[in-house]
Amino acid sequence: MRQIILDTETTGLDIANDHRIIEIAGVEMINRKLTKKTYQVYLNPERAVGPSFKIHGLSDEFLSDKPLFNEVYVDFLKFISDAELLIHNAEFDIGFLNNELKLAGLDFRVEDHVSKITDTLALAREKHPGQRNSLEVLTDRYQITGYDRSYHGALIDSEILADVYLAMTGGQKDLGFESHSSNTTENSISNDSKENFQILKIASSENDNNLHEDYLKSIRNN
Repeated sequence: MRQIILDTETTGLDIANDHRIIEIAGVEMINRKLTKKTYQVYLNPERAVGPSFKIHGLSDEFLSDKPLFNEVYVDFLKFISDAELLIHNAEFDIGFLNNELKLAGLDFRVEDHVSKITDTLALAREKHPGQRNSLEVLTDRYQITGYDRSYHGALIDSEILADVYLAMTGGQKDLGFESHSSNTTENSISNDSKENFQILKIASSENDNNLHEDYLKSIRNN
């Protein structure tokens, strides 16, 4: 099973206001194991980044010599081809990616090149109903550490989301614990494991028994 954990950074939140993608990144996972194969590209959005600079830290000057989307889309599509995409708030990222394809004059969509798109935000809401489920909150909830989050970045967010996804979907299953369900509690031990437990019985000596009786008598007398 090949999965690509994907994220983008943009100049803003609304395609209708001509906001564009400035970074695309993803990490590859096969059979729930990260392969260390990644994809990352910065893009010239052909517009100012504006206030979004405070979020991602990518300046107009830095992005000015970066390629346009229509120069990199072939390699991007090769990277995600036939994989399942895992994206937090997938509607947002897919909307922006499909808009970039449209602006490049291409008549196909991301959905045409992948096997499936899974929204990890929807998974989190199902698992934690009524709670906040942003990537930042999930990172704290699942105690994901070791990342510098001074700024949002598509690659680092993809790596974090991979860790969150594995934790959220039963990343500890290989350690002998059952997957979480309505009929089990967290860290419950499987029945097969219980059957293998052996209880070690140690017989007490006569002296131990006498000492224990003397201790009980002293308690009663007090």
